[in-house]
Amino acid sequence: MELLTQPQHLAQALRSRREQLAKLINFPVVLWSGGYRSRNFPANTYPFRASSHFLYFAGLPLENTVIRLENGQLHLFKDDPPASSALWHGEMPKRDTIAEIIGADGAFPLSELASRVDNAATILVQDPITQTQQVQLLNRPVHPPKTATGIDLELIQAVIKLRSCHDEAALTELRQAAQISIEAHKAGMAATTRAKTEAQIRAEMEKVIVSHNTQCAYNSIVTVHGQVLHNEEYFHPLQTGDLLLADVGAETTTGWAADITRTWPVSGQFSPTQREIYELVLAAHDACIEQMKPGVEYRDIHLLAGLKIAEGLVDLGILNGEPSDLVERDAHALFFPHGIGHLLGLDVHDMEDLGDLAGYEQGRTRSERFGLGYLRLNRPLKAGMLVTIEPGFYQVPAILNDSENRDKYQNVVNWEKLEKFADVRGIRIEDDVLITETGTEVLTEDLPNQANQIEALVQG
Repeated sequence: MELLTQPQHLAQALRSRREQLAKLINFPVVLWSGGYRSRNFPANTYPFRASSHFLYFAGLPLENTVIRLENGQLHLFKDDPPASSALWHGEMPKRDTIAEIIGADGAFPLSELASRVDNAATILVQDPITQTQQVQLLNRPVHPPKTATGIDLELIQAVIKLRSCHDEAALTELRQAAQISIEAHKAGMAATTRAKTEAQIRAEMEKVIVSHNTQCAYNSIVTVHGQVLHNEEYFHPLQTGDLLLADVGAETTTGWAADITRTWPVSGQFSPTQREIYELVLAAHDACIEQMKPGVEYRDIHLLAGLKIAEGLVDLGILNGEPSDLVERDAHALFFPHGIGHLLGLDVHDMEDLGDLAGYEQGRTRSERFGLGYLRLNRPLKAGMLVTIEPGFYQVPAILNDSENRDKYQNVVNWEKLEKFADVRGIRIEDDVLITETGTEVLTEDLPNQANQIEALVQG
């Protein structure tokens, strides 16, 4: 396990977080990190990832570990590694060393946990083995976050309030993840002219991430089929005339994520139709960021993106009508079906394990509208929030060829004109945007997004 070189800063940040939690709730909290999960046979495990709620208060990715929080104090429950483990894993830090690094107020073996969980709240962990431990030790049902009640729900609401706006310790990590991701994207662009498949571009990008002793925050999307929103296949050849969409982000050793998408021409030069759509998406991207500040509704930012896309498509002759009316009819969603973005933090879609409790302001529910149903965040923006802004244009056959959509929008879409843009399967431009007291700070602004700049990076 890598231990931090400046543990005093980590301990101070963690103490501040649990003191803030103590101002919101008046009962004890017990959080589990989770453990390794095996694949095929016990010793062959998936990479370990601690629960993000545990990480927020414990700071380190400690497997099979529990923390107890109450009145601003943290007690660590973890067994020291057996002597035999040194043969396979080398010398591992012991419980007391870890406790000192994270500023724990006490450290105990796991066997003492059972006597210290009375009346404690928790958040259910994804790992089934850990879930069983939670239920057995707490001696009560522990429901998934989406259906939690009582003190568990109160805890979740408090965690959402804390994790929605980032402190300086978190922002330091998030900026690091962003810079590594920027370097990865530049490497992918630079490798394009000599690469033959998507996989080779992916390899160049992920090599940068691994070289920084970090990992991918999510499964990389590197594809010439950008209309497949979460394409995780990499075998397609790169051909002149293709656009390559790369959605790749790094995650630091303590779990903080970046999320960047760029789209570039395999040949190093956008075709006229590709450039027209690219500029349309970029205009929506820039308009959204320009309007963002504390108090602005994220839903309104999403609708602004839809309006800008509709305006651009009307100008190109692809859509017919008044742009605001087209957005009201969700015609823009034929080409921009997803939400404008999401929260970003300890997860790439931060706190989405909590469902819409985290993403939606209390009392709000998801719309059934075609153009709003996939909106992941519906809250007013606050200083300290980090969100993605990722408008796009996609020609998704399942949407455009749907008979109901054809009937509903038959007089709205100029299908003949659209055919002239057949070389644009998908374009997305995504940046990580921090809300400040007066506006925004784009953590990923060092990665160019202007068409000419993108072409220059690919051409070398």
